[in-house]
Amino acid sequence: MLARASLIGSYRIVARCSGPASTRAIRFLSAEAVDDTETKSRAAEKGKPKTTSAPKKSFEELPVQYADISRAHVAIRDGVVRTECKRSHFISELVGANVYLKTEQRQFTGSFKERGARNALLQLLQSRGNDFKKTGAIAASAGNHALALAYHGKLLDVPVTVVMPTVAPLAKVDKCRKFGARIIIHGAHIGEAKEFAETLVEKENLTYINGYDDPPIIAGAGTIGIEAVDDVPNVDAVVVPVGGAGLIAGIACAVKTLKPKTIVIGVEPEFCASYTAATIAGRPVPAAVTPTLADGLAVPVVGPHAFEVARHYVDECVTCTEKEISLAVLRLIENEKMVVEGGGAAGLAALLPGGKLDRPDLKGKNIVVPLCGGNIDTTVLGRVMERGLSADDRLCNFYATVSDRPGGIAKLTALLSEEGASIKDIYHERAWLHSSVDQVQVKCVVELQGKEHAKRLKRALLAAGYPLIWDIEY
Repeated sequence: MLARASLIGSYRIVARCSGPASTRAIRFLSAEAVDDTETKSRAAEKGKPKTTSAPKKSFEELPVQYADISRAHVAIRDGVVRTECKRSHFISELVGANVYLKTEQRQFTGSFKERGARNALLQLLQSRGNDFKKTGAIAASAGNHALALAYHGKLLDVPVTVVMPTVAPLAKVDKCRKFGARIIIHGAHIGEAKEFAETLVEKENLTYINGYDDPPIIAGAGTIGIEAVDDVPNVDAVVVPVGGAGLIAGIACAVKTLKPKTIVIGVEPEFCASYTAATIAGRPVPAAVTPTLADGLAVPVVGPHAFEVARHYVDECVTCTEKEISLAVLRLIENEKMVVEGGGAAGLAALLPGGKLDRPDLKGKNIVVPLCGGNIDTTVLGRVMERGLSADDRLCNFYATVSDRPGGIAKLTALLSEEGASIKDIYHERAWLHSSVDQVQVKCVVELQGKEHAKRLKRALLAAGYPLIWDIEY
């Protein structure tokens, strides 16, 4: 059996893993031991060591222990919201499991980041006192960590400077300013913003607070895990969005200590799969970053502390597509009346039909999904909803060739009406149609009821003799 230990005050808590999870862990350690032996043997032969990844630390050597999370839970509870974790009837039906949504977007600043930010500031105030209030803190953030730090800095009388990348949503930038933080826009992504922020630390004698890798931040995020286990004692799985890996590291540590048999799965956008890259390499490495709807998760390199903790506890990590993210945001709006940003909905995105976690072993299970944040620009929300409707086959576009004589377009629109399609946009083009001079190509964007409705409409148009260029292949 494999034992995990941590300290709470003067008490030593030991959580023993048994069953399949323990078997997997033992196999992993055995394989690591074999690899280590083979590496040493080859090194002896060649006269120099050969390593491809950082060695794993023991549980006692990890930068964040369950005791840290427990202390954070006590320290921050009077300054953050204890969010609900309730079963969603409609989402559960869609997923085929009992899905419990942990509504972290209900925090005052709209994300889970308040937990870590408050914990970090409290620890710095405890260790440095008034000196910290005179100098202040600085951080790089795409928005949520910036909001949390600015808000709790104001509450605790600590000056805060935030460096935000150019992709940061405008709503988050404006809110940070309202909380009194000094805002600097710099860098194409969070990595470049962080590099610039670090140059100001020495120049202005500021204290840098990493939004996903500082141990107090990870411990604060881990308090979600404690609350999730309290609210759902029979939890089978926790599905967590992954950016810099601080959130999943904290939650996994808490959940695996309290409920060793519960599996913890990470979900990250395929446009920034930095945790997957780190897992393959065995250490944090840069990953390719493409602009994504999950902007809050677009961290090119996971935090070393966060990764060290996460690799001990997290069972697996999968990716989700932009289409799946937009569909998850739409499902939450329609079924739960919740506005959640792309990164906050990533966990649900992988669980929905067609996602990487839409698989038999999770059907019928009790699954907790943290909704990490709800800070999204109104304009971005509109685009995300349209993409979600398109992914759901409720918004389709196609080209149809019609007669350029009076009544040509009227006949097309009459057919669309008969088939129950609502025209959202229509445009006809003459110049780029290189066929008969008396024909015109019409682009239509129509609102439909779903995939089956789209199929019926396409069949009706083809049966009426309209040449089509359809955006969906069936």
